[in-house]
Amino acid sequence: MTKDIMKTKILLVENIHTVAKERLENAGYHVDLIKESPDESSLIKMLSQYQMLGIRSKTEITDKVIKSCPHLLAVGAFCIGTNQIRLQSAKMAGIPVFNAPHANTRSVAELVIAEMIALSRQLGDRNTRAHRGEWMKSAEGAHEVRGKTLGIVGYGHIGSQLSILAESMGLNVIFYDIVKKLPLGNARPMRSLEEVLQEADFVSFHVPETPQTKDMMGPAEFKAMKKGSYLINASRGTVVVIEALVEALKSGHLVGCAIDVFPKEPSSNKERFESALQELPNVILTPHIGGSTEEAQYAIGLEVAESFCQFLSLGSTLGSVNFPQVDLSKTNLTKRILNIHRNEPGVLGEINGIVSEAQANIQSQALSTDESIGYLIMDLETKHAESLAEEIQKLKRSIKTRVV
Repeated sequence: MTKDIMKTKILLVENIHTVAKERLENAGYHVDLIKESPDESSLIKMLSQYQMLGIRSKTEITDKVIKSCPHLLAVGAFCIGTNQIRLQSAKMAGIPVFNAPHANTRSVAELVIAEMIALSRQLGDRNTRAHRGEWMKSAEGAHEVRGKTLGIVGYGHIGSQLSILAESMGLNVIFYDIVKKLPLGNARPMRSLEEVLQEADFVSFHVPETPQTKDMMGPAEFKAMKKGSYLINASRGTVVVIEALVEALKSGHLVGCAIDVFPKEPSSNKERFESALQELPNVILTPHIGGSTEEAQYAIGLEVAESFCQFLSLGSTLGSVNFPQVDLSKTNLTKRILNIHRNEPGVLGEINGIVSEAQANIQSQALSTDESIGYLIMDLETKHAESLAEEIQKLKRSIKTRVV
């Protein structure tokens, strides 16, 4: 265990699966795990003691947090979404952000399948009435999903996985995505969202939170939906205008919906949840649990923890959502200097000048850039890597420099 590893402390918040703590501790890092989601001031105070941070969807990494923690090396979002993190600000501070885009795919897809069947059979209402002692035995309004059409909006990892499961159950699948995607099985791509809404019996959303997806399901879109259809949203709460959904349900144009995400959600399990959708018939409301299975959280914990280990030990940024992508192996015969700098002409020459003056031999060098920053990896044959890194960091366009 090197001295640098022993110094590295990692904070995991929001009750991240313990497998992440175990993986990181086995790699030699000090890890503290807490259950709560700290507010801005609490988080800033905590981070004075840590170099790495792992969060889930509740904890916000604001500009103030980033500015107050220049020592922070990286942030891990132990989930898919990264909207809670100011990605550009983090990048300009030399902080790569990692997430887990694949790990909960199956869990979300299975939830949607379960919700389609539950809505078709009115299981939520019949279950509630049975608990109240009411016997609601009737075939009226109950249907099989076989032969129906599922419209998927967003054909990424989750949408395509859902497509496979739905088709295996006998549903016809259509989808719409702003990026051209290869259809799986017999799924058919549609030219517009409106085409999906007009044809589908079930419409399920699997899109990120962007300006383009905000309020994408409003009054006009609900009117375009097939009468007697269902809506499922397990993506982002800002996608659906709840008031318009309520009106579509009350008018009978939609006969049910399942919503897992909301525009405003409780900050903890202790806070009361309120929604205009409560008490409406054939409406399934779940507390943002699409990826909340033990299997998914275990896989997420391993995926992001592994990204942390690769970044800390090698400098790899493969999988980062806001950083140039670099994935390299390392030999034991060299020292590696990692430098993040503003992407401006002449920086590489200045750095190589410092190395040349120190008469250090560069065994290999890699540079990856985007429009804002450059990420330089140098493997050197030298005993003075730490002092060289200090000199490189003094350059006015250097953001962050370290040795691994």
